[in-house]
Amino acid sequence: MSDNPLIVSAPLSPDQIRTAVAEELNVAQFVDIHTHLYKPSLGSIGLWGIDELITYHYLEAELFRSNPITPGKYFSLTKTEKADIIWQTLFVANTPISEATRGVIAVLHAFGLPTSGDLTESRAFFASRNLDDHIRDVFRLAGISEAVMTNDPLDPDEAPLWEKGTEPHSLFRPVLRLDRILNKWDQHWHILQAKGFDVQADGSGRTMAEVRRFLEGWVDLMKPVYMAVSLPDTFAYPDNSLRVRFLREAVLPICRVADMPMSLMIGVRYQVNPELRLAGDGAGKADLRTVERLCVDFPDNKFFISLLSRENQHELCVYARKFANLMPFGCWWFLNNPSIVEEMTRERLEMLGASFIPQHSDARVLEQVIYKWRNTRRTLTPILSNTYLTLREDGRPVTRTDIKRDINRLFRLNFENFIQPASAHVCPH
Repeated sequence: MSDNPLIVSAPLSPDQIRTAVAEELNVAQFVDIHTHLYKPSLGSIGLWGIDELITYHYLEAELFRSNPITPGKYFSLTKTEKADIIWQTLFVANTPISEATRGVIAVLHAFGLPTSGDLTESRAFFASRNLDDHIRDVFRLAGISEAVMTNDPLDPDEAPLWEKGTEPHSLFRPVLRLDRILNKWDQHWHILQAKGFDVQADGSGRTMAEVRRFLEGWVDLMKPVYMAVSLPDTFAYPDNSLRVRFLREAVLPICRVADMPMSLMIGVRYQVNPELRLAGDGAGKADLRTVERLCVDFPDNKFFISLLSRENQHELCVYARKFANLMPFGCWWFLNNPSIVEEMTRERLEMLGASFIPQHSDARVLEQVIYKWRNTRRTLTPILSNTYLTLREDGRPVTRTDIKRDINRLFRLNFENFIQPASAHVCPH
């Protein structure tokens, strides 16, 4: 690669296009806009290390397809015992060819650790690591400059740490997660009441105003880059539910005043198999007229939208063409497989140009960002290359400057501009 402007602005041949796309994707530093990772000052809620990688709930779901152990027996084991049985079942007795198992192999390989045999050396390696140094090494291997967290003000383990004061970290940005308020108010309203907020289980009286006051306090404390919630496939707006009242009367007004996006991740079918615990959720198709009405009724609000059903993706692109306050992002959860990522990304490029965010990791274990972002680069290279090759065939020369600018917009600027006040937008150069 060269910084010579005459070279980077020169039209590229087909072979040069492929090389330039691969090189620019490889050196670009992405922003991981949605994760379940945590800065070190939030303590043990941040998961990392080999046993956490292997007992990730994707692999737990796979275990029960290849091993007769029952969920009840499995969940009675220690973390180490769980990791051992998953390793033996999915990595020794079977070839690790699924996306989730290959991811573990990719992480081990990235650190020069054995990808077969037992876990002795890997456990010793991770046990020897200083966490802050390890985070920086992981981010370097993943090619990300920062990760956006998921921070719940009603989480009994996390909230007290914020209230006492947490150390900031240059690699992590906070997000105010609202699942317990919007989806499980009946189980959590008493926590606000115990903190002195005049709220009621049925949302009556001063509940809406008090929830606004609670959230305003957390916005001031946490300074999140957006608010977020995961929603079921049955989520509807408008309706008479308490959840919609909270959105309409508390959450979205605060977001509007702060010029802060609201992230709606729609399509979860919770606990279709409760025995599997975290691995027991499924996916369902959502009614996107809900998204349409939200964009119409709240034109001054901004919405990050990610959908869990493959069948919803084309319709989401159509709505994104109609509403500039809607930002599609990522290939979430069950969609984060190369065959589906390719389909979704090509569709978005064809319909939206570079005005979307292609991916986020949704990582729950620190080291997962290594393989998730490696997979993204590997999958995106032929997609973007073919896009530019087609453009060239149609008569528009393509330069390395074009490619670099587009990658920067897709994986950085679209996010940065969407979370910034309109007056602070950065030009996509």
